Amino acid sequence: MSHIVIVGAGECGARAAFALREKGFGGEITLIGAEPHLPYERPPLSKEGLACGGAPKYVAGPERYDDAQITVLIGVPVEAIDRRRKAVRLADGRAIDYDRLLLATGARPRALLSVSGNIERIRMLRTHTDALAIRGELAPGRKLAIIGGGFIGLELAATARKLGADVVVIEGLPRILSRGVPEEIAAVVAERHRQEGVKIVCGARIAALEADDDNGRVLFADGACMPADLIVVGIGVIPNTELAEAAGILVENGIAVDETLETSDPDIYAAGDCCSFPLSHYDGRRVRLEAWRNAQDQGTIAAANLMGAAEPVTSVPWFWSDQYELTLQIAGLADGAVATVRRDLGNDAFILFHLASEGRLIAASGIGPGSAVARDIRLAEMLIAAGSRPDPAALASPETKLKKLLAA
Repeated sequence: MSHIVIVGAGECGARAAFALREKGFGGEITLIGAEPHLPYERPPLSKEGLACGGAPKYVAGPERYDDAQITVLIGVPVEAIDRRRKAVRLADGRAIDYDRLLLATGARPRALLSVSGNIERIRMLRTHTDALAIRGELAPGRKLAIIGGGFIGLELAATARKLGADVVVIEGLPRILSRGVPEEIAAVVAERHRQEGVKIVCGARIAALEADDDNGRVLFADGACMPADLIVVGIGVIPNTELAEAAGILVENGIAVDETLETSDPDIYAAGDCCSFPLSHYDGRRVRLEAWRNAQDQGTIAAANLMGAAEPVTSVPWFWSDQYELTLQIAGLADGAVATVRRDLGNDAFILFHLASEGRLIAASGIGPGSAVARDIRLAEMLIAAGSRPDPAALASPETKLKKLLAA
């Protein structure tokens, strides 16, 4: 095997490229990205990166790619995969042959259907360019309307308030953070935002968004209109599967891969936000994870398997969000839990442990200032990976060390 091509120059693709060298791959590596930047981290775009502006937080500087002999092509989209020839065709007309191919194409923001007028006042947040455009509108007295009460929308709301903007978060569901976050924790987050002056509107039905040179307007189904200097839509993402689909590769809520990240073509792998894969800790349930750690982990696993290792994905899903002084962390997937046990850690920090019908720990959700829940969530992650069935009373008691349960 002499040439591995990676399509997608984000966290996952960059991690895979460096991991190939770390694992001893001596052939040619080409990393291709559509954006005009070296790979950078996306989580800061809604947090400190948005507040500070300036350059993105790069995964690595150009000298590291040179030292590792990784060819990086940026600002050049891939238009097609020729599986018969084993080549990718670039937008500039070039064709690059591969022996094995990794698709790390990520995801893009989901758009509202009815948007009209000056799109400069209606934005989405996914790229560094998006963040710079939004940052330019955030100043004391400026009114920001955020469509979507998920992680991205709420992180953006917290950052915008720090910059002095007036913020309204508009959510179509009955509460914020409906996807994967327990109501008890979502209520803490909502109250903290309200303390900072963020207005949260839930159960809203939006008919359309429109804008002119002066402002944007959110039009509701009941006829109400909310003006704003800037509207940011954050209602989730869609996996970038078009290349795979056009090449005849199986797609199922993302590019479908097996437990080793191999697609329906044995010479093509996929990793990160763009792929769906079976989770061994959840009876092989197929999921697609939009998380920074997942992108890193799968980049490393994909590198090993591109070299023939056949290493399965066994990690427990993990998510986090920073808003004001609060950090929210979740390990595992709580879907299917029949019981929840709360452990209070003091200083307004707590963890919820989610148990399946047979008593197995399948998820843990925690919130608190700074790193208050980090250690226990990490230990809970290890308990989940071990398939543990801990005593609920022990989980609830702060005096019982989770490390002791892990050793039991």
